[in-house]
Amino acid sequence: MSLVMIIENVKLAREYALLGNYDSAMVYYQGVLDQMNKYLYSVRDTYLQQKWQQVWQEISVEAKHVKDIMKTLESFKLDNTPLKASQQELPAHDAEVWSLPVPAERRPSPGPRKRQSAPCSDCRGHSNRVSAAARGSHRPSSRNPSDKGKAVRSREKKDQQNKGKEEKNKSTSEISESEPKKFDSTGYDKDLVEALERDIISQNPNIRWDDIADLVEAKKLLKEAVVLPMWMPEFFKGIRRPWKGVLMVGPPGTGKTLLAKAVATECKTTFFNVSSSTLTSKYRGESEKLVRLLFEMARFYAPTTIFIDEIDSICSRRGTSEEHEASRRVKAELLVQMDGVGGATENDDPSKMVMVLAATNFPWDIDEALRRRLEKRIYIPLPSAKGREELLKINLRELELADDVDLANIAEKMEGYSGADITNVCRDASLMAMRRRIEGLTPEEIRNLPRDEMHMPTTMEDFEIALKKVSKSVSAADIEKYEKWIVEFGSC
Repeated sequence: MSLVMIIENVKLAREYALLGNYDSAMVYYQGVLDQMNKYLYSVRDTYLQQKWQQVWQEISVEAKHVKDIMKTLESFKLDNTPLKASQQELPAHDAEVWSLPVPAERRPSPGPRKRQSAPCSDCRGHSNRVSAAARGSHRPSSRNPSDKGKAVRSREKKDQQNKGKEEKNKSTSEISESEPKKFDSTGYDKDLVEALERDIISQNPNIRWDDIADLVEAKKLLKEAVVLPMWMPEFFKGIRRPWKGVLMVGPPGTGKTLLAKAVATECKTTFFNVSSSTLTSKYRGESEKLVRLLFEMARFYAPTTIFIDEIDSICSRRGTSEEHEASRRVKAELLVQMDGVGGATENDDPSKMVMVLAATNFPWDIDEALRRRLEKRIYIPLPSAKGREELLKINLRELELADDVDLANIAEKMEGYSGADITNVCRDASLMAMRRRIEGLTPEEIRNLPRDEMHMPTTMEDFEIALKKVSKSVSAADIEKYEKWIVEFGSC
């Protein structure tokens, strides 16, 4: 879909609404809202997502106003319909009541006959029946042409009204279906709800497993723990119920956040990206309310993935001398909510599952109770030689490389580098050609350079220079510490 089509549909919807053609306006509003929902899934930038969500809300409000106008007009029609029908269909005399006899037909009879017929009740009954039959035969012939036309017109009008009601109900139902669910903030501070809604990255982060190099074992375990219960809900019941929490442990820059987004994409869940700043407040008792509100919203938008990055900063080990009372209350509330999160545990419905996915670089600082609630604890290691080569291909897929570039050789020289370190090397190497071209030029000459001269191929020499400038950020002692912890507390 194109943005031009969305803009044109918005213009048409507003024009039809201004002209009073509300049924057509609702159809266009419905199409615009559906197109914007689809476009939102393709936007990755958080700022653009917020802007598009604001535009979606404005269009939704306009559609609601048009719907209210249609309801008001429909109520007028319903109030006036019985009165108009009675005015049009009511003849000069009531059709259900016999009219008085025509004076010409009731001529006075001679006196003797009147006196003779007076005591005869059978004659009176017979004459009444005859006059009734005569009146019945006169009525249809006197008003048949006009009444038929009125009846046909009234039926056509009722059919049109019923058709209009069906179209209106259909359009309004489509509008209501396209509107995303909105959390009811009754009983909570509106500012707290809005702050947590800003942490909803997207209902589809659009990160696939293929976008992540290496980490085969980690991806396999996450699929089994999170994705498969959504695909096979009838299997993951009882003792096979889905895991309530997963902890990813590893050095910084190894792709833990990307794995969390891939989980949210593959099982199509709402993705909360939570940090310590989200769940802390300077007011007493408000941090605990934020934790509770977070899980209430997660259950409302279920299935949901709550990704808590650097969870050691929120739920570190309790009982230490440096621990504050407020921090202890937040930890207690977080532990209580996580223990009651298991939607699949309570009703065996994985579609209502709330998965807590946490990541940390300091697993030895995490509280023991939290470690127990995070049932699966997996190690995200540094990339292997094959993984480093895949990362180089992913980072350099938009660049033009010289013929002498050997990615396998570069990957071997990057042993001990994390994924973030490899990205930095590729970025630095891609800038080498530009640096050589603008060396010694004035700002005016740089601005006048042709675009083709700026996009020069990246050579093997550029990578060798970048490797000398960018060192690895993880030491061997840190790797040994992670491996020792995962052997003692890991749950793969």
